[in-house]
Amino acid sequence: MPPPLLPPILAKAALKESPLGIAAARPHPARPIPTDPDVSPPAPKPPLTFRARWAAMGNLWPFLRLVWQASPGLMLAALSLRLVRAVVPIAALWTAKLIIDEVLALQSLPLPPADWWASGAAKGLAAYVAAEFGLAILADLAGRLAGLVDTLLSDRLTLRTSVRLMDHAATLDLETFEDAGFQDRLERARRQASGRMTLLGQVLGQLQDLVTVATLAAGLMIFNPWLILLVLLALIPAFLGEAHFNARTYALDFSRTAERRELDYLRQTAASVETAKEVKIFGLSPFLTDRYQALSESFYAANRRIARARALWGGLFTALGTLGYYTAYGWIILATLRGQLTLGDLTFLSGSFLRLRGLLQGILNGFSSMAAQALYLEDLFSFFQITPRVTSPASPRPLALPLTRGFVFDNVGFRYPGSDTWAVRGLSFTLKAGETLALVGENGAGKTTIVKLLARLYDPVEGRITLDGHDLRDYALEDLRGAVGVIFQDFARYNMTAADNIAVGRIAAREDRERVLAAATASLAAPVIARFAQGYDQMIGKRFRNGVELSGGEWQKLAIARAYMRGAQVLILDEPTAALDARAEYEVFQRFKELSQGKTAILISHRFSSVRMADRILVLSGGRVEAEGSHETLLAQGGRYAELFELQASGYR
Repeated sequence: MPPPLLPPILAKAALKESPLGIAAARPHPARPIPTDPDVSPPAPKPPLTFRARWAAMGNLWPFLRLVWQASPGLMLAALSLRLVRAVVPIAALWTAKLIIDEVLALQSLPLPPADWWASGAAKGLAAYVAAEFGLAILADLAGRLAGLVDTLLSDRLTLRTSVRLMDHAATLDLETFEDAGFQDRLERARRQASGRMTLLGQVLGQLQDLVTVATLAAGLMIFNPWLILLVLLALIPAFLGEAHFNARTYALDFSRTAERRELDYLRQTAASVETAKEVKIFGLSPFLTDRYQALSESFYAANRRIARARALWGGLFTALGTLGYYTAYGWIILATLRGQLTLGDLTFLSGSFLRLRGLLQGILNGFSSMAAQALYLEDLFSFFQITPRVTSPASPRPLALPLTRGFVFDNVGFRYPGSDTWAVRGLSFTLKAGETLALVGENGAGKTTIVKLLARLYDPVEGRITLDGHDLRDYALEDLRGAVGVIFQDFARYNMTAADNIAVGRIAAREDRERVLAAATASLAAPVIARFAQGYDQMIGKRFRNGVELSGGEWQKLAIARAYMRGAQVLILDEPTAALDARAEYEVFQRFKELSQGKTAILISHRFSSVRMADRILVLSGGRVEAEGSHETLLAQGGRYAELFELQASGYR
């Protein structure tokens, strides 16, 4: 198999920040701030021992609670219908026995068949036949209704589980999403949210079959209790074999989660509108196809090994079960020939035993399958156990607006999880309320990290950040982030309408069309939208039908509109005009200067013509403030700012 060339790309592509760089987190109990950002929630390991697999069955109870919470009424209906279907088989077999015994009794009468009805002798037979007909109708009706209820209940369960997963994911830290191991866990959880619907049918089917087995076993025990023991002894080896191979299959799926994500990525990359141009120009299709095929062949080979072993041992264990069945069947025939059983008894016992054998085998195999499904449920429920580190305090301090003093970074240090390099360290500066501050520095200087710390996407490892004199961790996350509007350079491009692309900046005001229009006007996106046939209702992007693709600069204007839509006290633009031409850039910054009056703003840009509008400029290097002042002051000082300015200016001469 060729070396894995793409996983680093996968890790990057897995994270798509929201346009504001923030998630609407819900309050959580206060938790200690970790001193080491490299510590991440440990991923569960696949349970391989029998004890571990048995313990996984404990996941069935929270699963059933999920089902009940999805729809109590449908759950009760499903259980009731299963109970009806469970008792029909024993009733049908017993009715068949009565019919046969009644026919034999009529044949032994001295009356001719023509006189059976007139004499009333055939009335019992007629009643039994009518009862059997009614049972057949009841079984069919209950089966159809059960199928309908199961379908509706599965849909409700899928909806509830998916919404719960999305809600929980929204509470987790940005640090968590940037971890490749977490992406594997998220992928497994997503698959279980929509892929465990067969488990619901299995659980309900097992309950139904257990009731049926209990009724059939009661009938058999009247004649010979040893028959049941013989069936169980014959079926236990098959059950243990299935449990073993189900565990091996789960372990394989668990270990290949990253490769499955890569398969999905390769399949999408090879045929998507976002990558089509480069795939064609660079001739990437053979490479992507070969890589996809190599991974798929590896999956196939591993699955084939397990399937072969399962088929071999499964055939052997099934033969043992068949031997046990025919041993018991021989005893029933012999007892009938000796006169110990009637022909009706023979019919009842042979039918019951055949049905019981099939049900017991199905229950044992179903139990093994449920155990395997329960293993997969571990992926879902372990995901819900991941807790965020960046949380709101138990008793948050009210955030008073407008700001009075601003932000203070006090000896702040931070490094990203998995990195030995500090992104910022010993960082100290002040962002005054109502001030526009520009951050300048080469790539890796810590500019975007400062923005993420300010919006509490991360918490510092060292030092602290205060807002109006109080630690950021004293405020509720939703209050703090609600006061901050951030547009990152790698903003999201939503395949939604133009209005919704803007409204995500303050989604609670989505129906406020006047606010949307004002934001579009402020960001200069209004002339772009005016060209669309459906205006603000035009679908943007090529993912869906009738969508319109935009240029990079046009997308950027929509993204900037989100910041104005937010109407936040703190505006942060991180390289907001990278895709704009010179004229559009000038207009955007002039508008930004006007609209940021009276607000606190941070501007990050590599273009010195843009940062000149700031009240103050910070020059960053190696995660620290190297210099600060106005444009003129920094030029007069010489140093890094003057050097970078001269390098950029020389390109225009």
